[in-house]
Amino acid sequence: EATLDLAERRRIRSAIRELQRQELEQDEEALASKRFRPERSSQRQDNKENWPQSRHLEEEQQGALAALSEQLEAITSVEELTKLLRAAGEYEERKLIRAAIRKLRAEEIEAATLAGNVQNSR
Repeated sequence: EATLDLAERRRIRSAIRELQRQELEQDEEALASKRFRPERSSQRQDNKENWPQSRHLEEEQQGALAALSEQLEAITSVEELTKLLRAAGEYEERKLIRAAIRKLRAEEIEAATLAGNVQNSR
């Protein structure tokens, strides 16, 4: 509500600032407690020990995705791509397949537009 008393306005503003400051301090404390959990340090150690194995798996996955990308370029049917999409398990595979579907649909729209322009020009 509006008040005309300037002293009261100052008290209200200072109370609001104090509440905001307390809220910021609480947020900072919550972040600090999340950052310095002892569990994470042991998890990082595990990651260091498994790093060569995870890197090898990542390289295999990149190779599989490259092969899938080449396979997708050969497919010209949205229906086939949709079947592949439903069968795909990994996020990256689905991402590539959806991109191929979008590309095919864009090409179909472009072809239809060109055909319509040719038809209209006659």
